[in-house]
Amino acid sequence: MSPSDALTRVGQPRAAAVIAASAWGTAVLAVALVVMARPALGEGVWFFVVDVAVACVYGTVSALIVSRRPHPVGWLLALAAIGGGVAALGFGYPALASQRPGLPGADLVQWLQSTAWVPGTLALFLVVPWLVRDHPLGRARWGVAAGGVVIVAFLAAQLLDARAPFTILLALAVVLGLVAAGAVEHRHRRGPVAERNGLGWLALGAALLALSFVPLLLPPGALPLPVWTTPVLHLLSQAVYPAAILVAVLRSRMWGLQLAVSRTVLAGLVTVSLVAVYVVATVVATSLLPGDGAGLVGAGVVAVAVQPTRFWLEQRVHRLVYGVAASPDHVVRRLGSHLRLAETTDDLLRGLAADIGSAMRLESVTVALPGREPVVWGMAGAHPVRVPLDHRGEPVGELAVTLPGGESLGSRGEQMLGDLATVVATAAAVTRAAADVDDARARLSRARLEERRVIRREIHDGLGPSLAGLRLGLQGARNLMATDPSAAAALLSTLQSELDQRVTDVRTLSHHLLPPVLDELGLAAALAELSARHAEDGVEIALDLGHDDALDPQTAAAAYAIVAEAVTNTLRHSGAQSAWVTTTSAPAGLRVRIADDGRGFSAEARAGVGTRSMRERAEELGGSLSITSPETGGTLVEALLPQGVAVTRG
Repeated sequence: MSPSDALTRVGQPRAAAVIAASAWGTAVLAVALVVMARPALGEGVWFFVVDVAVACVYGTVSALIVSRRPHPVGWLLALAAIGGGVAALGFGYPALASQRPGLPGADLVQWLQSTAWVPGTLALFLVVPWLVRDHPLGRARWGVAAGGVVIVAFLAAQLLDARAPFTILLALAVVLGLVAAGAVEHRHRRGPVAERNGLGWLALGAALLALSFVPLLLPPGALPLPVWTTPVLHLLSQAVYPAAILVAVLRSRMWGLQLAVSRTVLAGLVTVSLVAVYVVATVVATSLLPGDGAGLVGAGVVAVAVQPTRFWLEQRVHRLVYGVAASPDHVVRRLGSHLRLAETTDDLLRGLAADIGSAMRLESVTVALPGREPVVWGMAGAHPVRVPLDHRGEPVGELAVTLPGGESLGSRGEQMLGDLATVVATAAAVTRAAADVDDARARLSRARLEERRVIRREIHDGLGPSLAGLRLGLQGARNLMATDPSAAAALLSTLQSELDQRVTDVRTLSHHLLPPVLDELGLAAALAELSARHAEDGVEIALDLGHDDALDPQTAAAAYAIVAEAVTNTLRHSGAQSAWVTTTSAPAGLRVRIADDGRGFSAEARAGVGTRSMRERAEELGGSLSITSPETGGTLVEALLPQGVAVTRG
C-alpha cells in the first residue's frame, strides 16, 4: 500500500494511545531509575538524555499522526520513540543495579542501550524522507530498500559489538541520509506543488540528523571534542525534524496545531541560532580581547541579533509551515489569472476550483451556481463545509469544500476560505453575466427570426400574390386595348385601386415594424398615429398616455411593438372593436396596459408568434409581460419595461 492510499484511511486512536503510553511510560520509568541511581555525569548520561527526548518527542508526534491517519511514517516514528524509551531503560536500570547489587538481568538490559535505538532512529533519516509523498514511490523505493539494508546491517554490527563494520556502516548511513535529504529538497523545489509544503523543513531536519552522527566517525582523540558533542547535536536536530514531519505528513492541516507547531519551530531555530552566534562571537572575542571581555562581547552580539534573527526566521518558518496557504494574496493572484486567461466560463470555474483545492490541501471543491451543473474538483468523501457566494449583496451560488479524513479547517483555514470565496463569487457573477448575454443573444436571434417570418408571410401571402394578379391584369388590359378600349379602361381603373391598397399594406407593414415617427417624435406620437390609422378601419383605440417623454429608444421601440402586436391580435382573434392603451412611468420602469372588449381567450390556447414576440421583447430588456382574460371579458396585456437595460437578467 502506498502512502497516498494510507492517507485515505481512518485514524487509529487506540493504537496511538498505546504508542504514547509506551514511549512516555518507558521514558518516565527510566528517568526515575536514573534519579535513584544518581550516576556520574558522563557520555552515557548525555546519550540517556537523548533517548528520553526521542521517546517523549516522537512518541507524541507518532501518536498524533496515527490517531488521525495510519501513515507509514507514523509507525516508524513510533518505532523510534519506543526504541528510545527502551534504550533509556537500558541505561537507567544498570545504573541503579550498580548502586544496588542483586537486581536481576542488569547485563541483559544494559545490552538494550546500544541496540534498541538503532532501527527507529536510523529510519528517521534513511527511510522516512522517501515515504513522505502523495504519489507512488517509483524509483524512490530503491532509497527505502538501501536504508532498510543499512539499518539491518548496522543493528547486526551492534549486536556483535564489531567496531570496524560499525564505523563503515555509520559512514554509509550518513551519506545515504544526506542523499535522502537532497532528494527531499529536490522535490521541494521541483516536485508537485501539492506536495511541496513542509518538505523544506524535512530536508533540513534529515540533513541535520544525519550530520549529528559525524563526530562518532572520528578516531578517538582526533579532535578535542567534549563528550557531550554528539548527544547535543542529536538534541539540536530535534528542534526541526519532528515539526518538519508533522508539517509534511499532515500536509499543513494541523487540526488546530498550526500556530503551536510554527511557534515551536521558530523558538527552536532562534535558540539554536543565538547559541551558535554566542559561541562564534565568544571564540572570536577570546582570541582578540584579554580577560573577561569575550563573554560580554558575545552577550552583546546576541542581544543585538535577537530581533533581526527572529524576524528573518519568522518569515521563512511561516512560509515553510503553511506553504502557499500562508500567502492568500499569492493565491488570489493565481485565481485572478484565471479570470483574465480562461477561454470559457467552464474553464474559469474549473481552474478556480483546482487552485483552491491545491492551495488549501483540500479533498474536494464544488462550485454550485443556480441553473447549471456544479463544477467539481476532487472527490468528496466527508461532510462538506459550505460558504455562500455573494456578489454586491446578491447571492450568486455556493462554495462547498471537503477535507481529508480527520482534518478540519481551523480559524486560519476558515479565514482563507472566506477570502477566496470573494474571488469565486466574482467569477460566478461573471459566469452568470456571460450566460445572460448568451441567453439574450439567443432571444434576440429568435425575435429577429420571427420578425423575418412575419415579413416573409406578409410578402409571400399578401403582396406577392397581389403583384402577380396585377401583372396578369395589366396583360389583360393590354390585350383589350385594341379590341375593347372601354373594357381596358375599366380594368385599369380596378388595377389602380388594387395597387393603391397594396401600397397601403406595405406602408402599414413598415409602420407596424418601426414607424419613422417613433424615432422623430417619440412613443406618444407613434401611438397616436397607430390609433388614427386603425380609426380609418372603424376600430377605436383610446389612449391614456402618462409616461415620461424621456424614454430611451430601446424601451420606446419595445413598448410600441407590444402595443401594435396586441392591437393586431385584438382585431384578428378577439372580434373586438375597441381597445384601451395606458402608459405610466414607475420607479421599476415603463408600464404598458392594453385592454379590449373582445371575447377573450381560453387558458388552454396555444401561444402564437405574436404572443411570443411580445414576451421576448419585454424579457430582452429584463422586464415582464402577462396576458390574462378578466372575468369582465376581453383580453388584458400588461408589460413592465425597465429603462436603460439592454440584456436579459433571467
